[in-house]
Amino acid sequence: MKIIKKILLLLLIAFVIAQFFGPDKNEGDLASIEPFLAETNPPEDVKLILKSTCFDCHSDHTRYPWYNNITPVNYWLAGHVNDGKKHFNVSESAWSKSELKRKDHKFEELIEMVEKKEMPLPSYTWTHSDAKLTDDQIANIVAWAKQVRTMYAQQKTAE
Repeated sequence: MKIIKKILLLLLIAFVIAQFFGPDKNEGDLASIEPFLAETNPPEDVKLILKSTCFDCHSDHTRYPWYNNITPVNYWLAGHVNDGKKHFNVSESAWSKSELKRKDHKFEELIEMVEKKEMPLPSYTWTHSDAKLTDDQIANIVAWAKQVRTMYAQQKTAE
């Protein structure tokens, strides 16, 4: 029994020490999203959905919940944010440098993922209930994304 108490004490000490370490935070400026919004011109309702549902993981600006201060949860969240940005990053540093073909493809994927209700991730909506999309919200996002794809197709033919 003494060995179990020692192991538990060591685990507790390791947990406490781990709280002093954590991944870098993704706390860029919200203004970095403005070029994306200006280029894609979402309607106000879609803009609100994007801000509350997408930008935490798909931009350089993340609003962190209180539990992000707990290790190892903060590493799990950082992994989600980094993965989200790898796949679709709307911040100026990434979006402005992307080619038209890539932007169009990202919107194609956005439509597919939202229609299949694969985005936002269920693990995100567990703690962000406002990110659960209704059928009407999904329809609005898809309609906007299709308009953006049409705009990109016109720009491609003009090249």
